[in-house]
Amino acid sequence: MKPVSELLKNRGPSVWRITPEATVFDALHLLAEHDVGALLVMQDDRLQGIFSERDYTRKIALQGRDSRHTTVSEVMTPNVLVVKPTTDMRDCMSLMGQRKIRHLPVVEGDKVIGMLSIRDLMNDIIADDEMTIAQLQSYIYG
Repeated sequence: MKPVSELLKNRGPSVWRITPEATVFDALHLLAEHDVGALLVMQDDRLQGIFSERDYTRKIALQGRDSRHTTVSEVMTPNVLVVKPTTDMRDCMSLMGQRKIRHLPVVEGDKVIGMLSIRDLMNDIIADDEMTIAQLQSYIYG
């Protein structure tokens, strides 16, 4: 299986972020605008946490809080699990399954260079499997 850096190279450098001081309402707009399930919470270039749809549903909607008056820092997940660009994609899948998470920031040194979703990994694995099947069919019938 290939390293995460290969997937990021093919996908592009899109990393959606928000500051800890922003409101949850603003974060929801960004999630909808970019059609993503999570945002990196960054202060300058430092990763502070992650804000996801789960954070919203569990810490705002279910608790009856007001998203217009609650800051992202109040409800974000602060201790973010990260991977390196050299991390194998299957290891990322395993990690996501074990920790029950859907997003993994990719960090090189102190710099965030990307974020992977479980969807990104699944799409890549499916594409690899389809290519392998096509090659095997070509070999068998060719």
